[in-house]
Amino acid sequence: MRKRNWALLLAAGAVAFAMGSIKLFQRDIGLALFERGVSQRIGRDALAGLPDGLHIGLCGTGSPLPSRDRAGACTAIIAGNQMVVVDAGEGGARNLQMMGLPIGKTQALFLTHFHSDHIDGLGPLMLLRWTGSSNTAPLPIYGPTGVEAVVAGFSTAYAADNGYRTAHHGEDIAPSAAAGGIARPFVASPAPLLVYEKDGLRVTAFSVNHAPVEPAVGYRFDYKGRSIVISGDTAASPALNAAAKGADLLVHEALQPTLVKTMTAGLEARNIPKTAKITRDILDYHSSPEVAADAATTAGVKHLLLSHIVPPIPGRFFYPAFLGNAPQHFAGPITVGEDGMMLSLPAGTAEIRTTRLF
Repeated sequence: MRKRNWALLLAAGAVAFAMGSIKLFQRDIGLALFERGVSQRIGRDALAGLPDGLHIGLCGTGSPLPSRDRAGACTAIIAGNQMVVVDAGEGGARNLQMMGLPIGKTQALFLTHFHSDHIDGLGPLMLLRWTGSSNTAPLPIYGPTGVEAVVAGFSTAYAADNGYRTAHHGEDIAPSAAAGGIARPFVASPAPLLVYEKDGLRVTAFSVNHAPVEPAVGYRFDYKGRSIVISGDTAASPALNAAAKGADLLVHEALQPTLVKTMTAGLEARNIPKTAKITRDILDYHSSPEVAADAATTAGVKHLLLSHIVPPIPGRFFYPAFLGNAPQHFAGPITVGEDGMMLSLPAGTAEIRTTRLF
């Protein structure tokens, strides 16, 4: 027993000595670790070395409901050597940076509709694209009719800040002519409309059913025989099913009614009736995982990726509860999207590879 006590005392003394040594040199250790982190992450370009094809980076898979792990709606599409972004929810620009997807290389932004959680990160996205690159023109922002007012509003809100940055850093670093964005409106309809074409990438837009929110659209991206469709926010939508026909990957929003109803009951029990009314109302203009799976089956897509996750999910343990019966509605793979995830569709193959950028 005495030997054991001595062993414990010696071990405790060694730990105390080690902790004291770490504390004594904590500043130097911290500086060294910070320098190492800077050398590894500053200027990281996750686009470098990607195979030619279509790639999708999930920079925001959340919703207006607060989530520690999910930013607002934001999706990056990489086709060859160009990158575009779909929607600009809060925190999306931050995630793009953490993923190593250079915001300065963003060639266009596509908005699905004008709900706040799809546009409230537009300011940071425009700012970081402007100051972090050699762009000499504003960010082209595509969207259905009404995008002009959204872009004009953000331009007004950021006008003073833009002026400060040019005055501070100079025209060479922050050229005033390149600040902000420029609206590229189109008239939405159920029939697919070509809204963008460059270097082999074709982007078509189509109306979806998010009533009473109108206009609301989804987008299809085609490049070198590979295709990705993004639903935007929608309930069951024949136009989406038609536009997604034969696509490799369908990125579909998903709301699990059973879990949302549980939230509603909790809000009512806590006497928070207004928020409970909202959680009841959102059931009728979103899609359950089962409805998303039905769309994937009808369209004959190869892979279903769920995003705009409602309600927030505490962890992967809850994914089966979130998916419900979706696996019985679609025979292909179903992925619950997470921030930082990238799916790659190399040209000339039928592969869909999943990696994580953080």
